[in-house]
Order: sequence, then structure tokens, then C-alpha cells
Amino acid sequence: MNPTSSEQLDIASRKVIYGAMLLGLATSIAFRLLVIVNHVEPAWVRPIWYFAVLGNLVFFYYRFKVTKKRKRAIRKHHLIEKIQSGDVLNDKERNALVYLLRSIDKSPESFNYLIISVFSVVAIILDIAMAYYFKSV
Repeated sequence: MNPTSSEQLDIASRKVIYGAMLLGLATSIAFRLLVIVNHVEPAWVRPIWYFAVLGNLVFFYYRFKVTKKRKRAIRKHHLIEKIQSGDVLNDKERNALVYLLRSIDKSPESFNYLIISVFSVVAIILDIAMAYYFKSV
């Protein structure tokens, strides 16, 4: 397949997008669980940590590829310059721009950030509560 074909600009399937999001959420939650698990069952800290690190490696590699693909489309078609200058976009440039906008629109990353933030706060509260509880027991 020609690397300049428009098929290179296809958005990943819903299955891949949401699979990556779930992996990212699971690893983020796993990292936050570490402080809690350390109070309850320290033997589980290492397996959870390995899952979180390896899962993050896969998740961030996927995000790296998505970002690289977006940047490549922007640069290849000189989209920033053409939009700033008001030039008319040809079909390939318009398809690249549509790909970028759809890719951003379909990305569940803002939901991912919200969930990670909530679990971060919950993990801190639980860790403080458990540290107090286990200290007083």
C-alpha cells in the first residue's frame, strides 16, 4: 500500500480506541491501588505494579502512534500554514483535516482524564484513612 494513500488516515476502530482507553484506565487505577493494597495485602504490590507499568507501556505506545499520525498529517499537508493563509484545501488536505477532527472528536481522552482524577482523589483519601486506621489498630 502506498504510504501517502488516504487509507493511512483511517481512525482506529471503536474496539481499539475503547480497548486502549480501558487499558489506560486500568493501569492508572492499578497505580492508585498500590498505596491501598500496601496496607491490606503487601504481597500484591509487585504484581499490580508490573501490570500497571507494562500496561502503561502499551497504552502510551498506542497514544504515541496516534499523536505521531496526527502530526504527520498536519505537516505533510501543511495544514496550519494553509489554514492561516486562507488557501483553498484540495481533497487530500480536506480529508486529512477531517481525519484530524474526527480523531480528536472520537477520542475518549477527556473522560479518561476525569476518571483518573477521581480515582487519584479517592486513592489519597483511602490511603490517609487506612494509614490512620492501621496505625491505631
